[in-house]
Amino acid sequence: MALILGLSAAYLVILLLLWSLQERITFPAPRAALPDPQAVLGYGERIELVMKDGTRLVGWYLPPAASATAVLPTAAMLWFYGNGETIGAIWPVIRDFRPPSAALMVVDYPGYGASGGRATEAGIYEAGALAYQALASHAGVDPKRIYVYGRSLGSAVATRTAADYPAAGLILESPFTSAREMAARTYRIFPLFLVRLKLDNLGTIRRVHCPVLAFHGTADRLVPMDMGRRVAEAAPGPKEFVMIEGAGHNETYEIGWKAYRDKLAQFVR
Repeated sequence: MALILGLSAAYLVILLLLWSLQERITFPAPRAALPDPQAVLGYGERIELVMKDGTRLVGWYLPPAASATAVLPTAAMLWFYGNGETIGAIWPVIRDFRPPSAALMVVDYPGYGASGGRATEAGIYEAGALAYQALASHAGVDPKRIYVYGRSLGSAVATRTAADYPAAGLILESPFTSAREMAARTYRIFPLFLVRLKLDNLGTIRRVHCPVLAFHGTADRLVPMDMGRRVAEAAPGPKEFVMIEGAGHNETYEIGWKAYRDKLAQFVR
């Protein structure tokens, strides 16, 4: 009897922790300095955005790559990264995979990288909206040719942004269906009513009417490929689902490499 009571108490404590800490689990918010784009890329500028509560976000605006010949105003891309990333960590990926003929904007989410504040679901959506508005109002950008890209957690920000604002295209990498379905997969012994976060790609993408391009690794054990396929298929407009053979959740760039990069550049034009 004492053992049963002890196990029950431990289970309740874990439930309480999952309830109270789920945002910290979902948004680990690593900190990192914001690199100077001029120093690491040879072009670009640091930007700063301000949220409604005064929180300051930092990021990059990159014109078309120095080697590209773009006609102004140019197409542009918003880049939203995964939950354990920062600009400081992924800038080589941006350098190697960005469509060269398009401008690009990337912002550290609240609490991430060198941005202030604390990461919340509402906060990352607000960051996405601010980034879109800043990019659309930039003098060198054609607001009718803004493409939105999101990887993993960033797929929720990208999908929400493309649902709320005009987008020329939406690119998703390793998208999940929703926070609740991810919790059901990861924490099977705990009740789903504890999940307060929505992060509902499957529901939100039904409001996205631009073309959708989705990438997913066939060996992704964190976010099953079936989730990515379901998200892509739920889009009401044109869509294409690209499988990256043998790629796990964090291997899509490495394994996809040239085929991935060329497909992305072809879509963003």
